[in-house]
Amino acid sequence: MTESSNNEPGGFIVPSYPSPAPSNASVNSIASNLPHPRSHPLKAGSAKEDAARRYVEGRLLHISRRYAKKFQPLSENESSALKGYESMSEVAKDLGEVVDVVWLSGTPSLQIPYLLNIAGSVTSYLTAFPPSPRATFGLLKKLDHAFASLLKGEDDVTGEILPGFSGGMRAGMSKTDMIRCKSLVEQTRVIVVDVMGKEPILEIDVDESGAETDAEMESTGWDAEELKYEMDVARVYEQTIVLLGEKLEGGTFQAITSEG
Repeated sequence: MTESSNNEPGGFIVPSYPSPAPSNASVNSIASNLPHPRSHPLKAGSAKEDAARRYVEGRLLHISRRYAKKFQPLSENESSALKGYESMSEVAKDLGEVVDVVWLSGTPSLQIPYLLNIAGSVTSYLTAFPPSPRATFGLLKKLDHAFASLLKGEDDVTGEILPGFSGGMRAGMSKTDMIRCKSLVEQTRVIVVDVMGKEPILEIDVDESGAETDAEMESTGWDAEELKYEMDVARVYEQTIVLLGEKLEGGTFQAITSEG
């Protein structure tokens, strides 16, 4: 796949990238808007891996600072360059872009810890804003697809082997990772039920440049899309929770890690 991108220090490629071609990407990748990962993981200890870590950590720090700004009104002499988040739609857009970069890396040693980090952040951010169902479920769908695929070592829909898993499951989640993931998944499911039960729903459309669209603040109840949202609530981390149950409770964990 040809990527339209910018070079970061160390040669790591950060997007912007086009949507993956249907011939290259899985149906699930398109549905969750995840990019198709690079064909090979970044070499451990390489300049590219280091650049990837710096980029992702820098973006997560920026998001954390914008979130903190929400609770810190600007003083008269303070610059407004760093604007606090006003909606979960804005948060989900920024976190979704980081998920894309992490997934594009094709490197399980980056994907697993950073995606767990992001999933943990979501549990905090969700409760701080009015409900934004469309943006929230879009982000959670990305994370569900990513976690489910990492748990299987292959694309959750097509069975395409993921980069880093050609030699087996040793690159996958440890039991500690799985337990942490299970806790985050269960916590998120509970929080989503609580948050989405609040009214009114605040949905701010954010375009690719980060600007709010003409549908700036649409405050609605559940009337128009109540059934759809209820179904989406029930499907939060649907695939991940099933696979975690199989591996942690079904006795498969020892089998898939016996080589390690």
